[in-house]
Amino acid sequence: MLGDILKWGGKRPDRPGATESDSAARDEPVLVSKGLPKFLTALTQQPSPVLLDFGPVIGTNVEHFGERLGCKLFIEDLLVDIERHTKAGTLDQLPAIFEKRFRHGDASVDGILCWDVFDYLDKKSAKPLADQLVRMLRPDGVLLAFFVTAEPPPGLKPEYTRHVVVDKLNLQHRPYAAARPKQRPLPNRDIQRLFEPLRIVEQFLLKTNLREVLFRKAPEPASTAPVSPSV
Repeated sequence: MLGDILKWGGKRPDRPGATESDSAARDEPVLVSKGLPKFLTALTQQPSPVLLDFGPVIGTNVEHFGERLGCKLFIEDLLVDIERHTKAGTLDQLPAIFEKRFRHGDASVDGILCWDVFDYLDKKSAKPLADQLVRMLRPDGVLLAFFVTAEPPPGLKPEYTRHVVVDKLNLQHRPYAAARPKQRPLPNRDIQRLFEPLRIVEQFLLKTNLREVLFRKAPEPASTAPVSPSV
């Protein structure tokens, strides 16, 4: 399934996670994000930035990224893939799928919003996905990912999360039913290795047992003027 270049056209009932009206009243609290404003500041330093979003289609997010920030926005709802293969019992196919899934060229994307997608992947699936993100990200590009820091309590029903952008500082986390639970939390050193050669420039450990990690790809080396031969 290829990503969509979006001009908001309403909800998509055929896609899990995209059926809720954004204008509906919700009881979930609004939480301060430490990583999102850093990510957006870096992203908007680029002219006409290209943004890749791994969450479901959310109208307010499309408006914020597309209309307010002027991003060219691509939606790649990976949770749909994870849900489908979980129900089909074919999660072992995800590594090969991730290697070929993205049509974006090398170094063609300024920013990537992973949200908490990696929490639902085992290491065999996470590595080829991370390699593709490194490939697509431009030099000096940024990537924001969320990682759970504690295992869910026994008996808790699996959930995915819609990360709804309220403004540049705040997110609302809206849970919805999932077939696949979050996997065992990754240690920080494993997170670093997973995304090499990207480097972690900021990370924030929140009271909600969530780690927000901001990665950056190294800029292109500055060109040096040729040295004139001495006479």
